[in-house]
Amino acid sequence: MTTKSAAAAARATVHGYPRQGRDRELKKAIEGYWKGRVTADALRSIAAELRRTNWKQLAEGGVHEVPTGDFSYYDHVLDTTVMVGAIPARHREAVAADALDGYFAMARGTQDVAPLEMTKWFDTNYHYLVPELGPDTVFTADSAKQVAELEEALALGLTARPVLVGPVTYLLLAKPAPGVAADFDPLTLLDRLLPVYAEVLADLRAAGAAWVQLDEPALVQDRTPADLNAAARAYRDLGALTDRPKLLVASYFDRLGDALPVLAKSPVEGLALDFTGPAAANLDGLAAVGGLPGKRLVAGVVDGRNIWVNDLEKSLAVLGTLLGLADRVDVSASCSLLHVPLDAAAEKEVDPQILRWLSFAKQKTTEITTLAKGLARGTDAIAGELAANRAALASRATSPITRNPAVRARTEAVTDTDSRRSQPYAERAAAQRAHLGLPLLPTTTIGSFPQTDELRTARADLRAGRIDTAGYEERIRAEIREVVSYQEKTGVDVLVHGEPERNDMVQYFAERLDGYLATRHGWVQSYGTRYVRPPVLAGDISRPEPMTVRWTSYAQSLTAKPVKGMLTGPVTMLAWSFVRDDQPLGETARQVALALRDEVGDLEAAGTSVIQVDEPALRETLPLRAADRPAYLAWATESFRLATSGVRPDTQVHTHMCYAEFGDIVQAIDDLDADVISLEAARSHMQVARELAAHGYPREAGPGVWDIHSPRVPSAEEAADLLRTGLEAIPAERLWVNPDCGLKTRAWPETRASLENLVAAARTVREELSGA
Repeated sequence: MTTKSAAAAARATVHGYPRQGRDRELKKAIEGYWKGRVTADALRSIAAELRRTNWKQLAEGGVHEVPTGDFSYYDHVLDTTVMVGAIPARHREAVAADALDGYFAMARGTQDVAPLEMTKWFDTNYHYLVPELGPDTVFTADSAKQVAELEEALALGLTARPVLVGPVTYLLLAKPAPGVAADFDPLTLLDRLLPVYAEVLADLRAAGAAWVQLDEPALVQDRTPADLNAAARAYRDLGALTDRPKLLVASYFDRLGDALPVLAKSPVEGLALDFTGPAAANLDGLAAVGGLPGKRLVAGVVDGRNIWVNDLEKSLAVLGTLLGLADRVDVSASCSLLHVPLDAAAEKEVDPQILRWLSFAKQKTTEITTLAKGLARGTDAIAGELAANRAALASRATSPITRNPAVRARTEAVTDTDSRRSQPYAERAAAQRAHLGLPLLPTTTIGSFPQTDELRTARADLRAGRIDTAGYEERIRAEIREVVSYQEKTGVDVLVHGEPERNDMVQYFAERLDGYLATRHGWVQSYGTRYVRPPVLAGDISRPEPMTVRWTSYAQSLTAKPVKGMLTGPVTMLAWSFVRDDQPLGETARQVALALRDEVGDLEAAGTSVIQVDEPALRETLPLRAADRPAYLAWATESFRLATSGVRPDTQVHTHMCYAEFGDIVQAIDDLDADVISLEAARSHMQVARELAAHGYPREAGPGVWDIHSPRVPSAEEAADLLRTGLEAIPAERLWVNPDCGLKTRAWPETRASLENLVAAARTVREELSGA
């Protein structure tokens, strides 16, 4: 095909779209179902209407081929587990009794049955449910969801493309099931899994699918020769099928590297590649393999993970280069748009100057369709759009909002000494033990307590003017009194104030730091029905006044026990925000670290002896390619130390991480030089404790004994068993007892029961140790 005809064929498409609806209707319906207020039929009806709305918006916006199957009640990897019949044995009875309730049991657990493990989807803040597989796993095809959603879209007269998690990525994301040897490799099940995919593909073809997309993002990571051979075999076998739609294999988040020639040579009809950020290297990689002759290329030139307006002329230049490398070039975002909010136009309170710099899912769809039009018809056809785009880019580049000379001067003045504690850990630990006087196996929580309906109502009433600031703050003081009193009665050793004043652990601080922008409707799915509003890093960061000292000091005034000051660390402030793309991330992290350093100093001056600076995103933000990791970890750990190293030796610095593969960053955890770290461990059966021990981690650690992302209440004996397992790896004098994560998503009844069992477990194990 000539360049001209390839351009004429250019169409717009996307890999996926936000699921929640304009007003988070899906979240409300699912949580209503869990509480018995919404029937299963009503939930299905609401979900179907949301899908129809999304598809119609996409089609009316100029998207030629809409995705199906990306919609999920909880998680698309869990949906894949259902599709291939890999239901864990402990959940089969529940799934057989009621498929929907069984599905949610796998995601959330029940009082009697633990859920699937949950961890981060590559380097995003989206969480997926980890498949559990073993040598006895039997796969069976269940294409009902995929077929039904395809048929819904086709009935609307739309061109639709089902999107599935690819078989290689599914197996690479899986872990050995409980009771299976830890060295079991799920990828050995590939030959058993491929016939199930073949059956699903045949069902989709029979339902009317012309194309099916198979997502293989795991191939952008460093892969072994065995992994690459498995990918080659998978797409050789699937490509050889006669009863199937055309196959589009998609990757995103980074460059494919050695996997690119494997996929390019496979007998599939198309590839979808990311050409943004580090994945821009796919352009050279594609040229190196001789392009994709005879194949379709879906070019991800619009960033699907950040919210800045696209540089249309730059993207058109990339697309023009790609025209000579494939039989047909279509235009898309780099990945599913579920990672960005729905519509920037809903942000009525954002400065109009800044609003023109922002592009949410709906605006990104417009960018994609504009680029497809320009590619097909030439730049004259989009001259007005290009002019407006140039003006928006110039406005941002020259705005005083983006540069603060005082902030930049301060960051340039930072020295190595600023990011080192004044004494080594052993000396600090002795000073802290003398100062704090804590028992063996001290108990604490991660920070937040339940965010009740009353607290949310109080915030809404304040925004609406139904109560004044004084009335709101009295409500916050009352909640802090209740939380502190409850912890004292329960016997917790290091208390927290419960964070009732905080809407979110990042947004709360973003609203109090200059340079950040908060949105009102910018919701993004984190896991299940948990949605967050990532703030926008629009300019240089500084702290105009203390952010947490007042409430922490008030809580400390209510008790003689230590109350932790609670802050969110610089890496997490970046990872759970939409970061600026006009300067290195390390520079932005240093600005945030200096703002937090001021807050840490003020907390200490106010009498706070324990200060926790959470970094749950440290592993999440780890680059997918090993070659890129040292530079990231250098600035990431330096920024944490810069925020925390100005305190006295007897002030105890904590950090916290959750729901990630910590084994990949144990050295970085050590390099943080925190005195105490608390980590998620309950769902992963204390794996992190063993990883810390193998590394020789020398400081104190609290691997979690209560999975707070499940409504089930662990018994005291269950928590004690986890503690005993932890003690096999971490000495008692360095072991803390805590939940996996904060408690804001839990209700008070389960919080009380679980926390009381946690304290009882610590007491039991202390007695065992003292009697030994």
